[in-house]
Amino acid sequence: MSTPTKDRITCHILDTSVGQPAKSVKVKLELLFSNLVPSAATPHHHGHTSGPSRIFESQTDEDGRIKAWLPYSSPTSSGEVPVYTLEDVLDELTGTGASQWVLRFDTGAYFGEGKTFFPEVTVVFRVEEGQHYHVPLLLAPYSYSTYRGS
Repeated sequence: MSTPTKDRITCHILDTSVGQPAKSVKVKLELLFSNLVPSAATPHHHGHTSGPSRIFESQTDEDGRIKAWLPYSSPTSSGEVPVYTLEDVLDELTGTGASQWVLRFDTGAYFGEGKTFFPEVTVVFRVEEGQHYHVPLLLAPYSYSTYRGS
């Protein structure tokens, strides 16, 4: 079986103020809720809880797209690097029904401090089993819009 070229949850940012893709925007993807994981804080395989463990991060490419996610490692973590993938998490959720996820776009860093009304854009969405989700963000300093893409 071949490895997919992109994850089942992807996003794309277009800066409508300049008519270009938004490059190098940091984005976090977090599992908010599922019937299996009622909150983001879950025990690791060592038996202890060290905070949110279903968070991923990435940065938009030259085309403003994120096709793959890396596990998020907090700057204050003890050095233990998470080793799960988005596919691992989505596979764990198989048979549990829909889950809720959030995308957090660091738009303040993209536009610059004080140059946008929305320093962070958050998009909460529902994920059904077996589906692919593409979440485009149309962005300007004083407005944004999003929708479920294909």
